[in-house]
Amino acid sequence: MSPKAARGFWSRLRRRFRPPRRLSFTREGRIIVILSVGVGFAAINTGNNLLYLLLGWLLSFIIASGILSEQTLRNLLVERRPPPKVYAGEPFLMEVVIKNGKPKRASYSIEVEDLFGRTPIDKRCYFLKIPEAKSQRTSYRHTFVRRGLYTITGYRLATKFPFALFRKSRDVDAPLEMLVYPARVAVPRPPSRAATRGDAIADRLGRRGEFFGLRERRIGDDRRDVHWKSSARTGRLLVREYEDELARRVVIGVDNALPDAVRDSVTDGALTPAQQEQVSAVERAISIAASLANAYLESGWSVELASRGTHVPPGLGRMHEAKISRALALLPYVSETVAFQALPPKIESVLIQPRGVPAIGRPPAQTVMEA
Repeated sequence: MSPKAARGFWSRLRRRFRPPRRLSFTREGRIIVILSVGVGFAAINTGNNLLYLLLGWLLSFIIASGILSEQTLRNLLVERRPPPKVYAGEPFLMEVVIKNGKPKRASYSIEVEDLFGRTPIDKRCYFLKIPEAKSQRTSYRHTFVRRGLYTITGYRLATKFPFALFRKSRDVDAPLEMLVYPARVAVPRPPSRAATRGDAIADRLGRRGEFFGLRERRIGDDRRDVHWKSSARTGRLLVREYEDELARRVVIGVDNALPDAVRDSVTDGALTPAQQEQVSAVERAISIAASLANAYLESGWSVELASRGTHVPPGLGRMHEAKISRALALLPYVSETVAFQALPPKIESVLIQPRGVPAIGRPPAQTVMEA
């Protein structure tokens, strides 16, 4: 049996024998249980009917708490709605919607918390009352420190209803993948026009020349190009576009190489301060590349991404921005022996190199930035 199959087998076995509910004592619950044990011993030793009556009342109190808490946890469905984009180092709001599927019974005092594996997230949502056949919604704030693909494996429903003697909970497997984009940083705005390098004429839309059409206004557009009649008719600012022979294309290169020892330490989670500084430098370079690509695309440039082992062809628009952002969010650390994607010599290119990481196999570029 392969190691992957063995892990899957043991995971299924643990889920099969995992208890459907978890029970933990509150302070009041400990007092009631200790009091019940003490009254029980006293009733057995003395045979006092009043003590037996008190013991029966305490035990019925505990049993009623278990039955009512079980009923309030049943038929609850939770849906999580993350925002469209999540950036590393920036807090975001995760919307949590809970629906009560019981047609004739409300649920009270419900707590919902997301899980990474078996570990709950640092925030939880609280619902005082969920009416029958109704839904409630709230949100919690969270921050992912690093970029990458995160998987929220499920959520935990818990309640202390009705007497707050115990906290009863159940875990629900509901995987949710979240892509965390590189942190946004301040970068210089790209120029509105770029000098052409080479003899080829690129098809693009420029500032002056033959009229081409209308489009929505972007950052950096001249106010004189606004077509006010069309803007008033559509309710959006529209500007004129002109044919132009000047190409606006940029290649952004980012070096994602790390020494083998540093990459092994990242996998093991045991980084020295010097290694942590190298990893942080690469992460800063990736963040600068993402912010720079976004700035160029907003200014109407065609952007191409080049790194070790990853290449995104040139493109324009929001779809291309999403493609580059996803590639940088998932960009892995690679060995220094992996070849760097060549930067075209006749096209505007920006190479972002991590500070303090050895420069091995980096191609030349018109502009070099240090992270």
